[in-house]
Amino acid sequence: MLSESSAAVVTATLPVVRAHGEEITGRFYPRMFAAHPELLNLFNRGNQATGQQKAALAAAVVSYAEHLTGTGDAPWGPILDRIAHKHASLGITATSYTIVGRHLMGAIGEVLGDAVTPEVAAAWDEVYWLLACELIAREARLYTEAGLADGESVWRDWRVTEVTTEATDVRSFTLAPVDGGAVPDFVPGQYVSVAVDLDGGLGQQIRQYSLSGRPGAPQWRITVKRVRGEDGAPDGTVSTFLHERVAVGDTLRLSPPFGEVSAVAGDGPLLLVSAGIGLTPAMSALEHLAETAPERPVVLVHADRDGAAHAHRDALPRLYDRLPNLRLKLWYEQTSDGDELDALTAEVSSGRVDPELIPISPDAHVHLCGPLPFMNQIRGGLLRRGVPVERIAYEVFGPGMLRGGV
Repeated sequence: MLSESSAAVVTATLPVVRAHGEEITGRFYPRMFAAHPELLNLFNRGNQATGQQKAALAAAVVSYAEHLTGTGDAPWGPILDRIAHKHASLGITATSYTIVGRHLMGAIGEVLGDAVTPEVAAAWDEVYWLLACELIAREARLYTEAGLADGESVWRDWRVTEVTTEATDVRSFTLAPVDGGAVPDFVPGQYVSVAVDLDGGLGQQIRQYSLSGRPGAPQWRITVKRVRGEDGAPDGTVSTFLHERVAVGDTLRLSPPFGEVSAVAGDGPLLLVSAGIGLTPAMSALEHLAETAPERPVVLVHADRDGAAHAHRDALPRLYDRLPNLRLKLWYEQTSDGDELDALTAEVSSGRVDPELIPISPDAHVHLCGPLPFMNQIRGGLLRRGVPVERIAYEVFGPGMLRGGV
């Protein structure tokens, strides 16, 4: 808990910190990277360029301060779990928090100037270290659960054994451990970090990709959509590298599986809702259920640009045959004659997903994966239809949260 004296100071200064949050985090990152350029290897340069990273950090620190002072209602347990899993997938260590804390407090002083008295600095330093200690403890537990010894690197070499074109700009990479050791198990919905070394002085970059294959299989599979820049934005550096430079026989560095969201939560009806490459955890869930619980009632709702862009579309008839209680409902923004699957297999509609038309059982668990605007729309529609918030799990692309937290 925040000390009584610090709570009073934080409550009084929270409005001004909230108002300048993104300015503070905008100063923080250049300060830290200038002092520790090696940390650039841990951060997504795309999210830095768009400002998403600084906005997410500002929102997290302010929301945590609101939580400590009782002025906010965000459910912090799930939020901390989400952050801890992402940090663990990057191999963040406890020593990193000392560096972050030093430069974050320095940025607060730069932006707020004389308003940062010793009392104010001490109070916000206490907020930061309470947050840091919670995350350090959670991340230590995750490393232990992943079988990593204290200080052991998260990175392991995996050999590419197969590359498959799944759809327009989408490829799957099947991977086996180079050391010949055991393939770690995972829960559908979890992801791995992939670290690649880029040319042109860009150094290492890391991205997270959901495991799209079946848990318990002798090899892992990730499915990667090539990100093509729009409206002046650059192409995705890591996805372009994987599509253009990685072939069978090459080696990639991967982390253990992390991610707090299960795509197969509960044991009753299940609703999987995805858009675009957000289909990957749903495919892992279907492959898993086909092996372990084929009678479970499942509805898959998927949105895509068209049939050619729909990854793993060819696997749906096979899964439909193995899952007798599977219902497939697809929405394509553009449809053509070739988009129709077997009439007994899938319902294909034109346009965007209408949350009112999603089949939903009163006791269903829901898993969402896709762009934030899409998930916000679907989640809002399901909540209006009476689905309890605690039964809706979701996976976010990049930094950010859905409206209303969890």
